[in-house]
Order: sequence, then C-alpha cells, then structure tokens
Amino acid sequence: MTTAQTQELDVQPTRLALLLLGREADPRSERGVECPGDLPSASDPDLVARARAAKEKLGDKVFVLGHHYQRDEVIQFADVTGDSFKLARDAAARPEAEYIVFCGVHFMAESADILTSDDQKVVLPDLAAGCSMADMATAEQVAECWDVLTEAGIAEQVVPVSYMNSSADIKAFTGKHGGTICTSSNAERALNWAFEQGEKVLFLPDQHLGRNTAVRDLGMSLEDCVVYNPHRPNGGLTADELRAAKMILWRGHCSVHGRFSLDSVNDVRERIPGVNVLVHPECKHEVVAAADYVGSTEYIIKALEAAPAGSKWAIGTELNLVRRLANRFAPEGKEIVFLDKTVCFCSTMNRIDLPHLVWALESLAEGTLVNRIEVDEETEAFAKLALERMLALP
Repeated sequence: MTTAQTQELDVQPTRLALLLLGREADPRSERGVECPGDLPSASDPDLVARARAAKEKLGDKVFVLGHHYQRDEVIQFADVTGDSFKLARDAAARPEAEYIVFCGVHFMAESADILTSDDQKVVLPDLAAGCSMADMATAEQVAECWDVLTEAGIAEQVVPVSYMNSSADIKAFTGKHGGTICTSSNAERALNWAFEQGEKVLFLPDQHLGRNTAVRDLGMSLEDCVVYNPHRPNGGLTADELRAAKMILWRGHCSVHGRFSLDSVNDVRERIPGVNVLVHPECKHEVVAAADYVGSTEYIIKALEAAPAGSKWAIGTELNLVRRLANRFAPEGKEIVFLDKTVCFCSTMNRIDLPHLVWALESLAEGTLVNRIEVDEETEAFAKLALERMLALP
C-alpha cells in the first residue's frame, strides 16, 4: 500500500511500525538510536597505530574494558577482560580513570555507570551495540506484568530476580520491588535467597537461565515453571496457572545461545568421539540436560584451563570466545571446537569494532566526550539497591 493510499484511508501507522521503519526513536530501548557518522575507514591500515597513540595520549585518564565476546582486534586494547559484572566492578575499582570505555553492549555500560563514581564517564564506542535479550523486557511491559500478578492476587508472594543482562530500568524495577540481580555464576544463590523472601519468583529476562537453574540446581520440575509472554494478554497465562507456578519466567532468550540445539550436541558427539560438551546456562533446557558441563563464561574458561592435554571439547557459547580459546590452548594439545556447525557471532557485540574504538579514543584524546552512557539518579538508586542485594548474597 502506498503512502497516498494510506492517507486516503486515514490509516495511522502504529508506533511499532514507525520504529521498524526507522522513522521514530525509543530512548528507553536498549538499542541505541544514534550512531557517529564520522568514523575512520575499516580498511585504514593505520587503525591499530591510531588506537594505540590515542590510548597512550590519554594515559591513566582512560580505562578500557573488553567483554569476552569482543573480537580480537578490540580485545588487544582492553586493560581488563571479563564478563559484564566483573568488568563493571573493575571500573569501579579504578576511580582515577576519568573515562571508562566499555567494549561491550549497552546494558553493561549502564551497569558500569551505576557502580562507578559521579566523576567517571562511561563511553560506549557504538550506541547501537545493544542486547537482543535485554531488549525483550521493557519497563512498560514489566510494569504491566506486575499488574497482572496483582490482579491474580499473588504479587505480594512474588520476588523479582533479574539477570545482569537487563536494562537499568529493569534492574531498578527489581530493586524497587524487593528483588535482586543475578549473574550466570550466582543464579542458584539468588534464587535460594528469593525463595526465602517469598513463595514465587519472577525471573527476567532470560527464560532459559531461570528454567535451568530452577530445575537443574534447585530440583524443581518443569511443571513448576510457566512462561510469561509480554506480547499476549495476561502473558498468555490464566490466573490459576500463575497461582500454581513457582517460577514465572519472562519470555526472553539470548539470540546466540538460543541457536544451539539437541541435534548440535548429538552431531558433535558422533563427529568427535570422547568429546566433552560444555555449554552456557543461557542455552535451552534440552541442550543443558544433554551437556557434560554447564557454566558461565568464566567457568568455561577455567574448565579449559584445568583440562588435561589431549582432551576434546565442544563449546556452546559465542564464537569469538570459542575461537580465542581454541587458539590459546592448541599448543597444549587441547582440541576445542564450536558446538554448532554454523557461525554464531553476537551481532550487537560485534558492532564494537576497531573504527568505532579509534573514533571514541581519538575524540576523548582531543577533549570531546562522545557516546556517554548515563543513568538517571532515581533509576540508578533502585538499580544499585538490587545490585547491592546481589553482592550481599550468602
């Protein structure tokens, strides 16, 4: 239908349609809505030298954080590497650094801003480096979900537990409603704490981590879990289903880890006899159940460090990290392969490339603050409360 025809019918395009067409912006979304337009060319042979020169010029004023899923060309300039929460804490431990350049995605930079001092400025080299999982739960959707739980008469029994991979708004909601944040490493402890506070848990935004932790670690059944779909009336659940559930899982997932399947596991076992299958808990339940080992990014790295020479491993996590680990441990005779046959980079994480990093560092070196990530005071206060509850977990 043409624009003229639409006008004749007096049909008004919806806000979602405008967003999809790029004709409207959502400042509360994880996905950035502005991108710098004056980047150096990706083919510039001097990019490495330019990044190094800008970083040296800034000296102790800049602290560069590199998430494990970043590409090698970016990781080489990181002062520290790690997962999202570790990096945010590392930034807070460097108060002398005026600029924190976070080579990761938007929610990670938000967490760094929450945990660092007011004098420190967090920079994300590309504002379009969001997170599809975090995008799956907006503040408005979660508020509506809480209304549904209230109408079902169970809100007072529910404790929200939000994964670190969530926006500052969702972390603030969690703090405001007596909940805590968790990482993939401490999800079991967070859930145990939550069930001491209430009878039910609303787990946001990754259904797979919530389900795997509840069933695999806490001994619940799959029937104890229901999935709340924010795109359906009342989450697609009846009041009776909500009252009967122990775990109310948000319908969200990681676009990378969600790609792995049971067929991937069976296929790699046929191709590589004696292989150890090691996957991240963001994978689907049937994949986790079929794996030999399950753990966070840090767990995966430590497991491979401790593995005997000559051992064989199929890893179910982001490809940049798997490839880096395969190269690192090849001299020790450890065979490390990607769990799936198809390439599976995190597309939003990979938006942080060398041209964006060079642009950000050179801008800072010239005294121009770019792409600052700043969380408002009220959101920061409640989000920090939820984070502090996590830090206090037994």
